[in-house]
Amino acid sequence: MSKVTDLVKRLFIGQALRSTQLHEQLLPKRIALPVFASDALSSVAYAPQEILVILSLAGISFYNFSPWVAAAVVVVMLTVVASYRQNVHAYPSGGGDYEVATVNLGQNAGLTVASALMVDYVLTVAVSVANGVDYVGATIPYVAEHKPLVAIVIVILLTVVNLRGIRESGAAFAVPTYAFMAAVLGLILWGAFRLLVLGQELRAPTAGYQIVAEQSNLTAFAASFLILRAFSSGCAALTGVEAISNGVPAFRKPKSKNAATTLLMMGLVSVTMFVGIIALGLASGVKVADPATAGRDVIINGMPAGPGYYQQPIIAQIADAVFGSGSVFFFVIAAVTALILFLAANTAFNGFPVLGSILAQDRFLPRQLHTRGDRLAFSNGIIILAAGACLLLWGFNADVSRLLNLYIVGVFVSFTLSQIGMVRHWTRLLRAESDSKVRHQMHRSRTINFFGGVMTAVVLVVVLVTKFTHGAWIVCVAMPVLFLMMKGIHRHYENVAAELAVAEDLQVDESMLPARNHAIVLVSKIHKPTLRALAYARATRPSKLEAITVGVEGEDAKALREEWERRGIPVPLKMLDSPYREITRPVLEYVKSLRRRSPRDVVSVYIPEYVVGHWWEHLLHNQSALRLKGRLLFQPGVMVISVPWQLHSSDRLKGRPEPFAPGAVRRPWQEVAQDEDAKA
Repeated sequence: MSKVTDLVKRLFIGQALRSTQLHEQLLPKRIALPVFASDALSSVAYAPQEILVILSLAGISFYNFSPWVAAAVVVVMLTVVASYRQNVHAYPSGGGDYEVATVNLGQNAGLTVASALMVDYVLTVAVSVANGVDYVGATIPYVAEHKPLVAIVIVILLTVVNLRGIRESGAAFAVPTYAFMAAVLGLILWGAFRLLVLGQELRAPTAGYQIVAEQSNLTAFAASFLILRAFSSGCAALTGVEAISNGVPAFRKPKSKNAATTLLMMGLVSVTMFVGIIALGLASGVKVADPATAGRDVIINGMPAGPGYYQQPIIAQIADAVFGSGSVFFFVIAAVTALILFLAANTAFNGFPVLGSILAQDRFLPRQLHTRGDRLAFSNGIIILAAGACLLLWGFNADVSRLLNLYIVGVFVSFTLSQIGMVRHWTRLLRAESDSKVRHQMHRSRTINFFGGVMTAVVLVVVLVTKFTHGAWIVCVAMPVLFLMMKGIHRHYENVAAELAVAEDLQVDESMLPARNHAIVLVSKIHKPTLRALAYARATRPSKLEAITVGVEGEDAKALREEWERRGIPVPLKMLDSPYREITRPVLEYVKSLRRRSPRDVVSVYIPEYVVGHWWEHLLHNQSALRLKGRLLFQPGVMVISVPWQLHSSDRLKGRPEPFAPGAVRRPWQEVAQDEDAKA
């Protein structure tokens, strides 16, 4: 069975990569752009449309405000791009907004950013895939009828591709992303040429339609509120900008410079496409309404469109006006737009696992999220992200309008706190800097970050006010829940570390009993469970005793050996090499080699384990030990001994009656004797 599952795994994911091959997974700028910027680039497929949809609630006359709303979005976008270029130079380690906020504003601010980003990454996948399914459903009825199912299948396919590694996924997604950029920019250039040079009229399919205003005779305050709501919806174009700051370690050297250049390229292309789509949409007379009420509000030839009315997306309408509905270019635009919306989810697939790994390293998430999988990707983070997106797609029926109301709240929380943190960063550096040229550069950077912080804070307030009752409250609940969960996990890990720590002045002889047996003791670090396992193994009087550790991380292995020698532990420590970052296989192969050399000997493997008292603590500990025991138990001549260390949380179970196990319930012997007498 294990061979079959391994074959399936290799078929879909590919052969495992050595840790030394990590540098081969680093990305050049031409691949990094589609990997990290697909979300921001794809937003032009729906952000301009959302502006017009919100303004249409007050009637077509409010479309006159759309250029000003778009200009405000562009100002915010350019400001955020300029601000994040400062971030990638100042914090190139890949922590992004989380690291900036934690270092400069404290742990709570960092966790607030982390919870906001995690929620937003899951929503990015859900919104992008649902929107892509809408485009495909326009031409394939089956897809429109089974939107949640098709969307979940798409997420699973994206998960498999990303599990193959960041470089392979980038290469697979590069061509569609560049095709979308070329198609949209070509659409804008040809449309502008026809309008400005040839003087031709562009007419969208909906140019002659009318839209019934749902909110007429608005007061000045209500009109301002509606315009602000349109602005907040248009700010969906900014999602994905932070992904590059989280992914700096994935770039080739010089990492910060390449990341900053990619960020600039993404910003310029996104702004150009965003402005071009809005301009051509207004010039061609595009009309769009709220999808939920479009059948009632859209008037065609004096009659409501009806419940069967399908509203073409804005890009499709512009392509119809520029190229014609039956042209090859029209179908190319529709195809690459649907494809880029699916691939926009890839930005989250690269951002969420890296953020999860950093949080796990800081002990705010389970440590399993910190390890890389067979293909040097953070596989556990990828799978968790996919599971969360699938739940959202199923729960919200893959409805873009409902999902979009949850969107961008989290990302603007991270934007704002990150920029405030960068202002404090530059202020702190300015106190210690005396070079006038360097100080001038720092003042300029601080000004950019300050302006970015003000702008994003204003947008955050607008988004919360305008979207809270439309679904954003769900995000406002989810973020504190994640925040408290991470605090709880961190508190648990800290308590366990303090409980297991070995005092520096503790003598090894005092903590080890006299030797009595033969053993192999598995060691991950030097703490009380390790010392107890060594003591118990020595108490069994071994003919030969070794401590075994697997050298997954070079620095950790080196530090363990140095501490082992410094403490003078009288047991030889053997370091097993693990080029594929596995723990189980190297130990298993070593035990097999001992059996081959001496078939009549018994190999005893002592495994230190934690004893916990809560079900959720089992998810945080002993996973590697369980896997190893499961493999060793099937090896002939190998004895597996668990050496338990009871954590304080297990005290709650003391004195509790044990549940009945199979075979534990017996009839009293008196009753059995009476039955036998009766039979006699």
